[in-house]
Amino acid sequence: MNDFSIQLEGYRLTTAQILYHLPDHPDLLQEFIWQHYDLAPKFPKLHKFLNFWERKIEGSLHSVYVAEKKLIGPAKTKLYDAEFTLQ
Repeated sequence: MNDFSIQLEGYRLTTAQILYHLPDHPDLLQEFIWQHYDLAPKFPKLHKFLNFWERKIEGSLHSVYVAEKKLIGPAKTKLYDAEFTLQ
């Protein structure tokens, strides 16, 4: 499926900032940015990715910050009560 049809089904562009501890230096944090189309508010794809991370990746998670944006929605129209004439 293409991006447009996915958005029509209700998926939103989801960005997660993932902070994790470095395996060799646990006192240091590293940042990973994950971005995908997902369904808010449950975010099943993000949860699937985080479960994979906890099972397969050595760096333990510190925190995850999530932002989402619905890209397709009703048009924003402003009506003005004025008339302009070009000459």
